[in-house]
Amino acid sequence: MIRSSGVPARSFPSLTLEAGLVVTGGGLSGVCCALTAARKGIRVILVQDRPVLGGNSSSEVRLWILGATSHMGNNNRWAREGGVVDEILVENTYRNPEGNPVVFDMVLLDKVMSEPRITLLLNTAVYEVIKTDEGLISSVKAYCSQNQTTYELVAPLFTDASGDGVVGFLAGAAFRMGAESTEEFGELFAPAADYGELLGHSLYFYTKDVGRPVRYIPPAFALDDITKIPRFRSFNTEDYGCRLWWIEYGGRLDTVHDTETIKWELWKVVYGVWNYIKNSGNFPDAETLTLEWVGMIPGKRESRRFEGDYILRQQDIVEQRSFEDAVAYGGWSIDLHPSDGVFSEKPGCNQWHSKGIYSIPYRSLYSRNVPNLLFSGRLISATHVAFGSSRVMGTGAYIGQASGMAAVLCRRHGVLPRDLLQRALMAELQQELLWSGQHIPGLVLQDEKDLTRRAEITVSSKLVLDELPQSVDLWRELYLSAAQMLPLSPGECPEIRIYVDVLQTTELATELKVSGKSGNFTPDRSLGKKNFTVSPGRHEIVLSFDVEIVDECYGFFCLYKNPLIKVAYSARRITGILSVFNLVNEAVSNYGLQTPPEGIGMETFEFWCPQRRPEGLNLAMKISSGLDVFDGANIRNGLARPTVRPNAWVADPGDPVPAIRLTWKELQRIRRVIIKFDTDADHPMESVLMTHPETVMPFCVRNFIIYDCEGRVLYRETGNYQTIRTIEFPEAVITQQLTITVEHPSGDTPAAIFEILCYP
Repeated sequence: MIRSSGVPARSFPSLTLEAGLVVTGGGLSGVCCALTAARKGIRVILVQDRPVLGGNSSSEVRLWILGATSHMGNNNRWAREGGVVDEILVENTYRNPEGNPVVFDMVLLDKVMSEPRITLLLNTAVYEVIKTDEGLISSVKAYCSQNQTTYELVAPLFTDASGDGVVGFLAGAAFRMGAESTEEFGELFAPAADYGELLGHSLYFYTKDVGRPVRYIPPAFALDDITKIPRFRSFNTEDYGCRLWWIEYGGRLDTVHDTETIKWELWKVVYGVWNYIKNSGNFPDAETLTLEWVGMIPGKRESRRFEGDYILRQQDIVEQRSFEDAVAYGGWSIDLHPSDGVFSEKPGCNQWHSKGIYSIPYRSLYSRNVPNLLFSGRLISATHVAFGSSRVMGTGAYIGQASGMAAVLCRRHGVLPRDLLQRALMAELQQELLWSGQHIPGLVLQDEKDLTRRAEITVSSKLVLDELPQSVDLWRELYLSAAQMLPLSPGECPEIRIYVDVLQTTELATELKVSGKSGNFTPDRSLGKKNFTVSPGRHEIVLSFDVEIVDECYGFFCLYKNPLIKVAYSARRITGILSVFNLVNEAVSNYGLQTPPEGIGMETFEFWCPQRRPEGLNLAMKISSGLDVFDGANIRNGLARPTVRPNAWVADPGDPVPAIRLTWKELQRIRRVIIKFDTDADHPMESVLMTHPETVMPFCVRNFIIYDCEGRVLYRETGNYQTIRTIEFPEAVITQQLTITVEHPSGDTPAAIFEILCYP
């Protein structure tokens, strides 16, 4: 029993916690930052002011995670973010292909709680920053509403991943809020006053069919005149959750301090919309629907952006500028919204894509005037226009990983974040990120400690791609222009034979295209065109383009749409081989051809995008002289995803026991082996709402065995589904040889490995 007599006053209990890094904000960027740092040996305190992790991706808001892949609606092939965020998305797809946001909460909590170096404080809000005379943050104070405890969190380094930048704001870090003028940075897409300077908040709802009539009586505060929403005719009974992203408001207000006001306005809209759907009589199919869930907090898009030593801008994105201090990439469109949101007469968004992914410099990830403060997520140093692209969660999580690894190097070398700009330290940071699975455009992994670099590599077989075999009854009308992407090496372009079934005499137009920029997948340069007059019946068409390929690249062998023609397809799926289509994806403002207005600094180009499985089959074809690009040496070329080539060892489909062998001249002491598999970085793996046809990506090797030089089994795994598998042997293995045997994922998909790393 506890009994206390009256006293003049009391205070809540207080605890002081110390760590190597304090991360404020438990959204996806904060989670990835904390996990990255903790896994490299740093003790981390992760402070989250909500009861769950994930921020806008959590069950409290329910927005899907997207980044450079843009719903597969742009030309950024194999662009899903790697490292920790990839691990999370792959895990969620395996456990939660239905996109249940509550299950996704569990995935994040499971990841964080499984890491012993992370202390997680939920329902805990930072409210004060303590600084030293030198301007460094020495600690932050926070309060947990659930256990009525005040915390002082002490660390040498702090990362602000809080979305609104609570630590940066309290610490006096320089920040911006609102849009820059065209004149300040020369950004032609800078918004005019009538468009507005801030993106608003959104709030979603879910519905449920209970199988019997359900009545609805709206609250008194519900919006009573639905016509105040210019797009009110767009409402229907099928859309729910973040498909209603355009229920947005608040861009004319202070998106930090007016958040509660904004929330109430969004509640008015949501309950008014549901009243319209249930009681207007225009939606008879809503009779048995009930309102199952409405967001209690809005999803925030924009508030403060903090200044680093470099401010990312529109030109960096459109021109895909290179940075010596690149640590991450983005690829979402520059996506601005009218500040009046759902009450605007303008379209709900204004999206313009670049031709490929762009680099994000490290100088945008730390405060220019608070020396020990890093930033993560949407807080980074960027203009309002550039923020329109970098703000999305996949990109924010990727930035979080870079911020977390930067903290690791600061602790390792006893320096502050700006000091990492020294050439040697920046190279070390970039290599650590590449090692952990983070792709950085233009960089390759060069780890001198990796024993694989000194090994002789032999394989039981390798795929020489001379055919994508035709599958029975896999014929598709050419109702969309289609292209087969094939990796081409310098030299004579191979001859391609395809198969068509023609309904009546017609013309088939074909073209060979490549990207004008190495590493892009926007086919904007033509190498040749050929037109064929084809008569009724089935024919073999020979695509022979008399051109010399100068550099490694992907060629797009294009067949232009003609509904009088059917094309044969193949069920064979191969790492780094893909078909794309000149299709429309209105969700990301892709209408087949991007044609921006003059004077906004964006480019005109075509979209050639893949289809989601089970569609997206490769064209059936025969390839003269075979494509010899899947050699075993690819496992140490420092690239773990397709770029200008597949960058993978792929076994011959007919090999019954595919094996890759590493042999050294002398005995080696090996304790750890890391293998990177193909989990289809072209699939965006949206975390909620959308469902996925598989729980395991069809290219992923599930079963493998590692042997020593005497044929003893060192490790056996069945049922793998992750991208990166790290095998720690209980005791160091002394051997001159490691052999890894793998099983083909299926009869239609040969086994592939991107990278193998070995360490003593």
